[in-house]
Amino acid sequence: MKEDFTFDSRLGIYIPDLRADWNQYSKANQEAILYHWERIRGSIPDRIAELEQEINHKQAQLSDENDFPRSCQLNTEISELASIINDLWLWYRADQRVSGKVHQ
Repeated sequence: MKEDFTFDSRLGIYIPDLRADWNQYSKANQEAILYHWERIRGSIPDRIAELEQEINHKQAQLSDENDFPRSCQLNTEISELASIINDLWLWYRADQRVSGKVHQ
């Protein structure tokens, strides 16, 4: 069942990576996959909160930063963290029934 999920280092969570059509899995395997996915989905708000703390920290640094290149770097990092949060929300809101059609 672990082979049905792949760790996404950018998002910091495991995401579905089904190798077969959903209907080809036995009911027991479907239930195990759904159970595992629900546990992962349940952790997504905590992951988002961690990233929001990082954004807040970087914004505080940015407010005190006088070096333009460093300010640009902080803005880029903040934008990337916000993009990750957006993607995490998409996964969180994804259909609860894991299917091979679910994409990042």
